[in-house]
Amino acid sequence: MSWKKKFGMGAVSAALGLSLVGGGTYAYFSDTEVSKNNFTAGTLDLSLNPETIVNIENLKPGDKVKKTFDIKNDGSLPIDKVLLGSSYEVMDAKGDNAKADFGEHIRVNFLKNVDGKVTIIKSKTLKELNNISEDLLKEKGWFLVYDTNLKVGAKDKIEVEFEFVDNKKNQNVFQGDSVELKWTFKATQTDGESR
Repeated sequence: MSWKKKFGMGAVSAALGLSLVGGGTYAYFSDTEVSKNNFTAGTLDLSLNPETIVNIENLKPGDKVKKTFDIKNDGSLPIDKVLLGSSYEVMDAKGDNAKADFGEHIRVNFLKNVDGKVTIIKSKTLKELNNISEDLLKEKGWFLVYDTNLKVGAKDKIEVEFEFVDNKKNQNVFQGDSVELKWTFKATQTDGESR
């Protein structure tokens, strides 16, 4: 082997040895920490007491019946609004209603009791509640029944009056008829906030 070849092989061997030794001995300080994070969504949980608000028999035109029920926030977030979805079905006792709708003759008066003085704050027939316009609430089919921040664990009373409206005309067509009323209450959250 010639001197040049030996020198070249030696130089390559030395460079390879130095790179292995240098790479293996290169060191630096380091430290690692792990951050454990958790996101849990809150809950909206509205309860009613009693769940059956009204069960009235033997109504006649002009009758009024007041009912009170509690709404309670059993969730972990405040409730901003409580909306009411209303639907009903008329059972025609004699089959002779001739397109008359008993729901047009039952009015719901939403009441407010301040220092013993009761005033009507909203008044709608069952048919009107069933046909709430989109403009009224910006959410079709819902009627606003409560518009205050209901804090977690808090409860409030809702007072309503059901009235068989006496229209001063013959209402014999409704004798024996009944209305099956279904109310669905929907709680909405308060606005999000920076925390």
